[in-house]
Amino acid sequence: MKYGLLGNTGIRVSQLCMGTMTFGREADKSASEAIFKRCLDSGINFFDCANVYGDGIAETILGELIADHRQQLIITTKCGSPFGSEIHSQGGSRRNIIQSIEASLKRLKTDYVDIFFLHKFDNYTPLEVSLRALNDMVAQGKVRYLGVSNFSAWQTMKACGLATQHDWAPIDCIQPMYNLVKRQAEVEILPMAKAENLGVITYSPIGAGLLAGKYGKVHTTGEGRLTTDHRYQKRYRDRWMFDAAKHFYAFAMEAGYHPVSLAVAWVSRNKAVTAPIIGARSVKQLEDCLRAVEIDLTDQLYDAISEITPTPPTATDRSEEQIKVDNNSI
Repeated sequence: MKYGLLGNTGIRVSQLCMGTMTFGREADKSASEAIFKRCLDSGINFFDCANVYGDGIAETILGELIADHRQQLIITTKCGSPFGSEIHSQGGSRRNIIQSIEASLKRLKTDYVDIFFLHKFDNYTPLEVSLRALNDMVAQGKVRYLGVSNFSAWQTMKACGLATQHDWAPIDCIQPMYNLVKRQAEVEILPMAKAENLGVITYSPIGAGLLAGKYGKVHTTGEGRLTTDHRYQKRYRDRWMFDAAKHFYAFAMEAGYHPVSLAVAWVSRNKAVTAPIIGARSVKQLEDCLRAVEIDLTDQLYDAISEITPTPPTATDRSEEQIKVDNNSI
């Protein structure tokens, strides 16, 4: 396992980040513990969580697991998505941010979280209000660094600009979706992050299992989130994605790699990415993700994989004047 700097923070994180959305959901407490221990054995020191994962259960389980290792680990959590039935338990209001952090710290059994994310952009709360509340949490020592998840490039840069203008704690990390069939981040988000030296932890590197080769041509075949979760069915509803996944699976098999390992390695190759967030229901599933770090993804192999899916359009319409830049050099 290699380690790299997380943006401008000065902290070093493993080249893979373990996502804990399965903890208390697809992975019970025992399975979660086994996954956690295998991550430590592999050298992973970076764990991503959120208050909404399992309605707080993931944080509770993770809190128990990190107790004896807290100082060696980088732990994230989030707020902003609807949590529970209370009407104010969502969004980026000062009220929700402060209450969410306090509750997350209790579940995680820790005095601080290393990175605290706004889970999504709040169209109803001025960003200044959210950032001021987050700055106060940093000043109180409850949060070390700030991040935004699922923000567009302009939303992220607005947050960065406001933080600089008011001399508040900066945005140090972003968390966008990114995989072989979801490449929108290549247009502006990843180049922005590279230019601003932001840490980037991308989620869904195997597309909810789509790129693992576990599905047929439609959502109704195979077992996983695409057959049980309506959100993922909407996210990966286009037929071309299934065709691309079938092509990718065949390519991986012919090249001698497990498709999960290759999909994670492809995401890691983009130089704007600090660490892909991997996920697993069991240690057996986890092993395929961990093997991604063993793949030497040459330029030729990277380009061949990239050609399986369409490269997204450039950010401006004057594409004829764009200088071609390879995605892996962004």
